Amino acid sequence: MFSLKDLKYQPIPLPDRIDMPDTDMIAAAQTYYQTMRRRHSVRDFCDRPVPKEIIAACIKTAGSAPSGANHQPWHFVAIENPDLKKQIRLAAEEEEKRFYAGGGGDEWIKALEPIGTNADKPHLEIAPWLIVIFAQRYGELADGKRYKNYYVPDSVGIATGFLISALHQSGLVSLTHTPNPMRFLNTLLNRPKSEKPVMILTVGHPHDKATVPSVAKLKKPLEEILTWA
Repeated sequence: MFSLKDLKYQPIPLPDRIDMPDTDMIAAAQTYYQTMRRRHSVRDFCDRPVPKEIIAACIKTAGSAPSGANHQPWHFVAIENPDLKKQIRLAAEEEEKRFYAGGGGDEWIKALEPIGTNADKPHLEIAPWLIVIFAQRYGELADGKRYKNYYVPDSVGIATGFLISALHQSGLVSLTHTPNPMRFLNTLLNRPKSEKPVMILTVGHPHDKATVPSVAKLKKPLEEILTWA
């Protein structure tokens, strides 16, 4: 918790400076690309346990992400409790049933057909961890005074990317899940109204018979996602 006396501008020398020759930088960039291209969204999990220390380290990585005014407008709830995971699954599936029954609209549901998804979400119970990501509309100082957060969706999105990358680097797989609406998560996880649930991240090890949809391997080529100017 910050206090006002901590929030004064004071420049310090850049810590942890990295100075590499161009050749090493190119190699590092290519190595990271090769690592991340092996990341897949997985829907088939096994129940192999994952140490809490791994989850904690990955969330610390997420917490190091840049954010608007450095307000860090996020909160992560890591869930291992089987009963709580079951409650989340049941509540999420209720929302998903409405979605696939027509609530999502024909175009959206049609777009999901190549992915092969439906309203059944057993992975929410099977995987050893669920991480629910909340966005904080405002924060509180040590004296209880509220302050507004800025660029909240952008900041939380960046932190979530950090988290997914860290989990992959740790040898785990994950799956993003966004049932709509998600307010049931505030109730189940006892989070305040000032926080908006953004995503459920299912985390663990893949089942030995896990599959991914073939279309997931279709990525836009560089010339379609990059313009040099």
